[in-house]
Formats: sequence, C-alpha cells, structure tokens
Amino acid sequence: MYKERKNIYSNIEKFMDSRVICYVTGDRQNLEIHIDQDVLEHFGDHLDKMGMTKRITLIIHSRGGITLAGWSLVNLIRQFCDEFNIIIPSRAHSAATLIALGAKSIMMTRQATLGPIDPNVNGPLNPQAPAPNTSTRIPVSVESVKGYLDFAKSLGIKSEAEITRVVLDLASKIHPAVLGNVFRSRSQIRMLGKQLLSTHIQEESKIEKILDFLCSDCGSHDYTINRSEARDELGLPIAIPDDAQNKIIRTLHKDYCSELELLNPFNPNLFLGDEPEKEYSFTRGVIESVRGGSTRFISQGKLIRTKTPEEQPQNVQEPLEDRKTFEGWTNK
Repeated sequence: MYKERKNIYSNIEKFMDSRVICYVTGDRQNLEIHIDQDVLEHFGDHLDKMGMTKRITLIIHSRGGITLAGWSLVNLIRQFCDEFNIIIPSRAHSAATLIALGAKSIMMTRQATLGPIDPNVNGPLNPQAPAPNTSTRIPVSVESVKGYLDFAKSLGIKSEAEITRVVLDLASKIHPAVLGNVFRSRSQIRMLGKQLLSTHIQEESKIEKILDFLCSDCGSHDYTINRSEARDELGLPIAIPDDAQNKIIRTLHKDYCSELELLNPFNPNLFLGDEPEKEYSFTRGVIESVRGGSTRFISQGKLIRTKTPEEQPQNVQEPLEDRKTFEGWTNK
C-alpha cells in the first residue's frame, strides 16, 4: 500500500540524493494499461509539489505505450531538475526503454530488463482480429513490415515492377495509411532516441550503435536486454545497486505487484463465480511520490452475465456485459 511505499520512496531519495517519482503501468493479464498522454497532467501535479530540484529519479515499471508520450514525459521531468535518472526494478520495455535513454544514469536490478524501441502502430484502420464477434484491431509492428520487405528482396526481388507487386500485395492486407504511419514512426523513433541519448552521450557512433540495436538489430520486439548487455554491449550508463539498495528496490517492486495483482491473470468468469453480477474496482496503475501522494488508474463498474447457466453451452467462454462507471487516473 502507498503508506508503506512512501517510506520506501524516502529511503530511495536518501541513497539517490534525489527526489523520486514512481510510475507503474500495470501489466496484469487482461487488465493491462500503457504509457499514454493522459499521465502528463498528473505528473505535472506531482512535479509542482516537488518544485525545482537538482535531481529527479523516475522509478518505472511498464511494458511500453505511446512513443510521443514517453518523449513528452522525459521533457516534462527535465523542466523541474538539472539531472534526470531512472531506476528499473523489473521491466521497462518499448516506450519505457525510450524514456530510459534520456536518463543520465539507469539503475537496474538483476531482474530488470529493457527492450527494443521499434513501435507498433495502432489505429482504427489496422487489420481486424480474425476472432468472431470482435472489433479488436491488430497492432502492426514497424520492424515486421520492414522485415517483410527485406525478406522479399533477399529472395531476389529487385526490379521496380516486382517490388511494386510486393508493396501492393502488402497494401491489400494492411491499409496504405497504416503503412504510411509505419514508415513515419520508424523515422520518428530514431530521431527521438537520438535526441534523448545526445543529452548525455557525445559520440555519434555510439548513439547510432545503440539505436541500430534497439530499433532493428535485436530482431524481435519481445527481445529483452539485461543490465550486463545494456552496459557492456550497448554502452548505456547502467548503475548497479549495492545489496542494501537492491533489497529496498525489490521490496518496492513486490509491494506494488501485490496491490495491483500483477502476477495474477484476471479472469472475469472466475471473478464472478456463481454470482449473476458483481461490482468491481481495479487499480491498474500508479503515479506516486512522497510529496504528491498516490495517483491511481482505476477501472470501476459491474460485470453481468448475459446468459443463464442453462443457456450457456459447455466449454464455451461465457459472454459477459461490462458496465463501466469510471475509468481513468484519480487521486481519490
């Protein structure tokens, strides 16, 4: 709970000689949230209460999210400090890795991982998921599209007419506007990564090496990078906590994991049990600091069965109605 975590934040402030703010986008299965623009106003409230200070450390746990939101978050924090550092207790992937690139120091536990920053493009024009009775859209990976085109070229497809046919075939499955966003996003992510790294790394070749790996050379969006590889292979400014510091950071991680039930996949049918309907309130993310308190992303509402057990065929996922009454960040 926040009361216990507040004491942990105070301890981290002491050994980091820094003001601390914690940002968790929960990755509990079926209740995930991601880095988005909606956090900026709430971060601003916490930072206002901190005031101008020499050093701010962001503790982050996230699978990623919107690239420009990560970029904006780093720039916002920098308006309140001279030095920006980051602590990763467990995972900081995709847009969260992009945020880490802007830090002068990246403290990682043994369990902590970074990931590629090749973004996924999401939008109403994305391909629809093949499952019946769903409007879910499939994310399109920027590097997967590039990989498809590179694969075609590796098979000997080189002429303008052949490449045109490959592109037209791709455009018949993925909307041309989505493909346009794919290539725009690819250029944008390198530009943002370069600007963030250049604040604390001067060698152009070193920056390009880091971006080449994070944007494409690692081969898969699911690839994870531990602190040894981040430090020794990529040359990122990795800091290693001592045993006492590591224990404090891991205690914090276990506390927010427990409250948000990050290790417990959410199954709505199990949640309902034998009841025909049930109200819910789930905390799915937190922004916290000693001075700013706890801001939480909460989903509230009621789950209702739409069929009686007699009407429901065996071995078929039971349809449920989700009547949301609130969803968003709140200080309550």
